[in-house]
Amino acid sequence: MGLLPEISTKNELCGLIEEIGFLPLFRNDIPGFSVYEITKREYWFEGDPEKDPWEWREQIAAEGAIAYGKFFGKKAGFISKGLFPAFANIKRAGYDFDSLYEEGLAARKSYVIMKFFENGRILPSYEIRRLAGFGGSGEKGFEGALAALQSQTYLTVRGFVYRRNMRGEPYGWSAALYSTPEALFGYDYVRSEYGSAERSIEKVLERCMKSVKGLPEGKVRKLITR
Repeated sequence: MGLLPEISTKNELCGLIEEIGFLPLFRNDIPGFSVYEITKREYWFEGDPEKDPWEWREQIAAEGAIAYGKFFGKKAGFISKGLFPAFANIKRAGYDFDSLYEEGLAARKSYVIMKFFENGRILPSYEIRRLAGFGGSGEKGFEGALAALQSQTYLTVRGFVYRRNMRGEPYGWSAALYSTPEALFGYDYVRSEYGSAERSIEKVLERCMKSVKGLPEGKVRKLITR
């Protein structure tokens, strides 16, 4: 028997995330601790909104009750609203983004992206790329900067959208919509646990270790802090 029970619906997944507090989407250093490993492989990437976990992630992101993004070492996963302030404290080390940049701890390309998220804006990735001047002869490293900002909990995915042609028809791959977690959960709430990072780490560990027997504490600590 694995660490987690097998699930077959989006609601089961949401319930599991709420219970544990967080869950990576794909395989990681903890065998059996991901959405991919507790769902049926044959349903992945098939496009069935009822059975395909790849589709569930879009639905969960759009619903806004659980945060979705590349939170775990720049790899995708989910964080419950209840534990998000703890993760924000761990990942941000007490810095709002402006303070992080002023201290020389954030790259200019991250600053260029973040300046477009004032006043609760929600933007698709292709629009962020255009506004921030990435691509062509402009800035490089867009995807890496976007992933880093999610891993630091400064950005989260709010849903997905398709581009449309001149006839209004969707085409291509869906693009992620981004905003700040503050726009999703509220400014004061997201920052409500700023303080001791170790205290927040212990809170996350206590929650997940109590919910999932047999989790290797050292690997969990590494997963939630990188």
